[in-house]
Amino acid sequence: MEETSKQLLHLVMGGRVTDPRSTEFQDPESIHVAGVFSSYEAAEEAWRANAQRTVDDAEMKYVIVHLHRLLTPEA
Repeated sequence: MEETSKQLLHLVMGGRVTDPRSTEFQDPESIHVAGVFSSYEAAEEAWRANAQRTVDDAEMKYVIVHLHRLLTPEA
């Protein structure tokens, strides 16, 4: 019997934050959603590309959200 791996979804999003040390977004309605990814590696690649694109703007922050932890918190 072939073992299948569990799908682990990750969301990459970003926007302007109120303080570069926080994740409180100034305008949550204008958050840029880079996408949903099925592996952490793919999400990290998208995060890195977007973070690098906005590196000169200290108020812009991109994050990776572990959607699989929100969908099945008991796991």
